[in-house]
Amino acid sequence: MTDLTADEARRVILRAQGLLGAGPRRGGVHAMLRRLGAVQLDTISVLARSHELVAYARLGAVGRDQVERAYWHEPAKSFEYWCHAACILPVEHWPLYSFRRRAFRERRYRWHTVPDGVDKLLQQVRDSGPVMTSDVGGAKNGGPWWDWSDSKIGLEWLLDIGELVCTRRSGWRRVYDLAERAVPAELLAEEPSDEECVTRLAAVAGRSLGVATRGDLIDFLRLKGRHAALLDEALLGGAAGLVPVTVTGWPAGKGPATAWAHPEALESEPRGRHRTTLVSPFDSLIWHRGRTQRVFGFAYQLELYVPKHKRVHGYFTMPVLAGGRLIGRADPAREGGTLVIRRLSLEPGLSPAKWAGALHDALWSAARWVGCDSVRVEHATPETLAPLLSTPTRPT
Repeated sequence: MTDLTADEARRVILRAQGLLGAGPRRGGVHAMLRRLGAVQLDTISVLARSHELVAYARLGAVGRDQVERAYWHEPAKSFEYWCHAACILPVEHWPLYSFRRRAFRERRYRWHTVPDGVDKLLQQVRDSGPVMTSDVGGAKNGGPWWDWSDSKIGLEWLLDIGELVCTRRSGWRRVYDLAERAVPAELLAEEPSDEECVTRLAAVAGRSLGVATRGDLIDFLRLKGRHAALLDEALLGGAAGLVPVTVTGWPAGKGPATAWAHPEALESEPRGRHRTTLVSPFDSLIWHRGRTQRVFGFAYQLELYVPKHKRVHGYFTMPVLAGGRLIGRADPAREGGTLVIRRLSLEPGLSPAKWAGALHDALWSAARWVGCDSVRVEHATPETLAPLLSTPTRPT
C-alpha cells in the first residue's frame, strides 16, 4: 500500500485536476473535459458561467466562444446529464449512465409526477427535429421556478430516461433531440449492467480526483443505496482499478486504507508550475466541502442562499488558488469595464507581503479575460491589500 503525506496527496490532486504542470493543458477544452470526467453547469453568471470558469482556471484566457463551441460541437462530443449535479459529460460516457436512466424509469418521478401525453411529446420531437421548451408550450405555468409546465416536465423526464438528450444550448436554454439522432449508434447500443456502470464510473471519478476517500467518490457520482454498495464492491474487489493508499492526517476508513488513488496519478511525482486563478464555486476541485477542508485546510461555504445581512464573504465568493493552496477568497461583480471585488480576504496566517502578487495576478487575469480594463477592490482583509490590487502594476 502506498503511503502519502498530506502535501503529496494535495499535489497529486492538483495535477489530476489539471491545475499543476503543463501536461494537463494539452488538448484544450475537449481533453480537459475528458480528464475531469464531468463539468458542472449552473445558471448563475457573475464573471462568466461556471462551465466557462472551469476551463479558464485550467487553460487560461481561452476565448469564451471557443469554450462554448468545444462543449457544444456538432456532431456532439458531449452531452448533459446527472453526475455530481447537472453536468457536461463526454459523449463516450453515455453508456455509463444507463444505471441512472433505468433508475429514473423505475421511479417515474423526479421533482414532478410525470404527466400524461409524454409519448405524444416524444413523437413531436421525432417528427419536427430538436426542440426547446418554447417550441412545445413553454417551461413554466407562470408561478415560481419549480412550477413547470407539463411540456417541460415531459421533456425533462424523457431526458432523464434517455429517450431525449441535450447536446447543445441556445441562449442558455436546453435543446432536446432524440438520443438516437445525437448519440453515436455504437454508444447507444451499449447497455452495461448497473454493476459495470458504477465500476467504470468509479475509475472516471478516481482519475479526476487523483486521491479520494470513499465519501469523495460517492459525492462525485451522487451514489446511494444499492449503487453505493456496488461502488464498495468495485473498490474492495479491485474491479474499479483504484489502489488503496494512506494519507497522513486523513481520517481512517473501514479498512487499513484511508483513500483510493488512480494508478496513473502515482506513476510520477507531480512537478511543474501551479495555476494562479479564481476558482468557480462549482468547480470539481471543491465540490465536496469536507474534502476541501481536508485537502486545503480551507473552510468554504457558498453564500448565495444566505440572507444578505448574514453573509461573511459575499454572494458568489470564489476561492483564490495560488502556489497549490487556496490562499483567499474574492466576491466579484462587474460594472461596465471594471471588475469589482466587493470583498476580498487573505486566509488567516498568510503574509500579505508574500501573497499580494498572486492575488493581483488572479484578479487582473480574470478581469482581462472577461474584457475589463480596471479592477476595484472595495473591502479587503487586511485593508492594506486594496490599493495594491487596484493598480495594473504587480506589487513587489
